[in-house]
Amino acid sequence: MISLFGFAADARPEGSFHTVDGIPHLLSARAGEYLRALAPHFELVWCTGWEDKANEYLPHLLQLPGPLPFLTFDPPMGSRSAHWKLVAVTVFAGDRPVAWVDDAFNDECHAWAADREAPTLLLRTDPPVGLTDELVAELVGWASGLNGSTPL
Repeated sequence: MISLFGFAADARPEGSFHTVDGIPHLLSARAGEYLRALAPHFELVWCTGWEDKANEYLPHLLQLPGPLPFLTFDPPMGSRSAHWKLVAVTVFAGDRPVAWVDDAFNDECHAWAADREAPTLLLRTDPPVGLTDELVAELVGWASGLNGSTPL
């Protein structure tokens, strides 16, 4: 959603390359704008393998207030098929409404979302595209329907 990948060399999306811990990432040209538009409707949380490193780089690069809360990931216990972020998302979300935006969900993620009592939205982004105007509008519309509760 923020770091774009999987695009053809001759079809590079708009954005700029930045190095995070020695690894180059193409940051979406509009990611900061989109996150600023979502901030009044959501509690923004970094849900990335960068973990605490996200706050070292992203607030400045995306012109966001920071630091933001971030999730820490441990290997999933008892299941090799579980999505590697699912335990941390579950613990952090608790019983609050949550919109999880990611470029990869699996069956466990969808089962988790369906089983939660709190409103839950899984929104998949296309890795070479990231967030779009349409996805941001969908997120804002979903959050607006929660009657004043600020989702994650």
